Parts: sequence; structure tokens; C-alpha cells
Amino acid sequence: MDHPDWQQRKTPEVPDPLEVLRMIKEKLPKKGALLLILLVAVLIGAQSMFYKVATDETGVLLRLGKYQGSSSPGLHFKLPFGIDSVYLVRTGRVLKEEFGFRTVSTGGRTSYSKDRFDDESLTLTGDLNVSDIEWIVQYQIRDPFKFLFKLQDQQETIRDISEAVVRKVVGNSNVNKVLTTDRALLAQEVGDEMQRILNEYDVGVRIVTVKFQDVNPPEAVKAAFNEVNEAEQQKESLILQAREQYNKEVPKARGVAKSAILQAEGYAVERINQAKGEAHRFTAVLNEYNKAPEVTRQRLYLETLEQVLPNLKEIYIMDSEGAGALPIYNLRGDNKGALK
Repeated sequence: MDHPDWQQRKTPEVPDPLEVLRMIKEKLPKKGALLLILLVAVLIGAQSMFYKVATDETGVLLRLGKYQGSSSPGLHFKLPFGIDSVYLVRTGRVLKEEFGFRTVSTGGRTSYSKDRFDDESLTLTGDLNVSDIEWIVQYQIRDPFKFLFKLQDQQETIRDISEAVVRKVVGNSNVNKVLTTDRALLAQEVGDEMQRILNEYDVGVRIVTVKFQDVNPPEAVKAAFNEVNEAEQQKESLILQAREQYNKEVPKARGVAKSAILQAEGYAVERINQAKGEAHRFTAVLNEYNKAPEVTRQRLYLETLEQVLPNLKEIYIMDSEGAGALPIYNLRGDNKGALK
């Protein structure tokens, strides 16, 4: 039977010394058998005294069934004749379990098979929909002794925990989140929950990552789901376009509004200052008028004429005692009755 990926294996067994001696006694004379028996015992003992640990392995040493310690990569010594036994565990590798599919070949082009794995992949969501989930679990053995002797079937235990946790997490979510937005978050939650359970079991395993490889609706409803998914994508696209237009127009409108407010505030300050200036000027003129009314009245009259007369195109001089215009000036623009 093939060993699983993590490659638990014992060092090669040596022949039973008693069985070897019995066979020698039966086939050789008693006189020459003693020396040969001693030689065979030495050879068997020398063969079983050393073992080698590969670079990606950790050796677990047992002496008469009792744990003695772990061995690092390299050549090591142990007691012969089955007194010490060593289990080699590949702790330097990241191991992988596949759910909902299996890797068929890993040559030039990796191929996968999804046949007969529906019992693993089909999962019920919280809103009573079915999703077809393919995922992987990558883990590493951090304590080989606990991994070997605290679980009877290590690989199957990890698989059972993974399936139970995935069904729990997916069952607490709705189908849209599972199939679209929250796939990575759900996978992270599965990894955290698996690590918590394995820590409670104290089996010396560290979860490296959990990844949902492919999540689809069942084949019977896949076409309808694709239409819904396209509608969701179109919705997101329209929302993004609206946000882009909003980010373009709203700052522009705010800038125009702020400019109008600043202009109004400037105009208000200008009018207020102008009104205050005119009020101060009127107050100053009033004070002067109260001091010398006639002089002030005359001065105001002359100042007003200085401002008005330069703007006139024509000036008419009237006699205050006469009844009309002076006879030397034609008021109507014709020559009838004019002096020559």
C-alpha cells in the first residue's frame, strides 16, 4: 500500500536475530557455527545501528515503544535489534488536500478530474441554494510526534474537518456572496476555523492556506445564474459611471457656488464701506452746515455746479427779471424773429 503524501514510514526492518541463529544451526556443523553466528550478529547489528534523515524530514525515535526525541536531517545512531525504531515524517513540505476534484497528472500540462466528487463539492448555502465548490487545503506538520500518535488516520481527519467547516461557513452565507464577492473572505474564515479545531485536538498541524479554486452553481441553473451575474456586473458598471460623473460635476458646482459666495461677500463689504463713507461725509457736511449755514449752502451749490456743468452740451443763460429767453439767442433753432 502506498504511503500518504506526508510519508510516514519506518526505517528498514532488520531480520530477527533468533530466527537467523536457528537457521544457521540447522545448516552448519556445531563447531563452525559459533564463529559464523557471531559474525552474522555483528553484521545485523551494524546494519540496524544507523539511519539517515532526509533534508525535508524529521525522525521520531522510539525506544521499546517510548518516545525518545526527534532527529534532524543527517546520519544518526540508534540501538540495534529492534530496540530503537524510527519514523520519518516529511515536515519540510507543504502538503495539500483536494476537494471536489483530483489532480490526475502533473507532467508538462496538469490535468484534473471532477468525476464522482459531487458528494464533496455540492454545498447548501444559508438561503437554501446549492453551490458547487472546489477547494484545496494546504497544511504543514509542525510536531511529527503529535501528528503520528495523537491521530489514528491523520489524512482522513483533516479531510473530515475541512468538509465540516466549509459546509458550516457556506451554510451561514447566501449564494451571491459565495459565488461572487465574499469568496476569499469565506476561505479565510474556513482556514481560521480549521486551525482552531486542530489546535483543540493538539495534533501538531498548521494550516497554511485554504483556497476556493472554483465556485459555480449546479449545471441545472448555471445559465440563469450567468444572466444574473451579468446583470450584477452591469449594475456595478453603471454605479461606477455614476460615481465618476458625480466626482466630476459636484466639485465643479461647489467651486462655482463658492466663487459666487465670495463675490457676494466682496460686493457686500464694498457697499457697506461705501455707505459708511457716505454717512461719514454727510455727517461732516452737516456739522459744517450747523456752524455756518449760508457759507456751507453756497459752497455746496458751487460744488454741485462744478460737477454738473462740465457734463452739459448746451448752456442757457436766463434773465431772472425777464419773461423769456434773451432776444440774442434763438431757442427754437429757426431764424424767424431773430435779430440780425
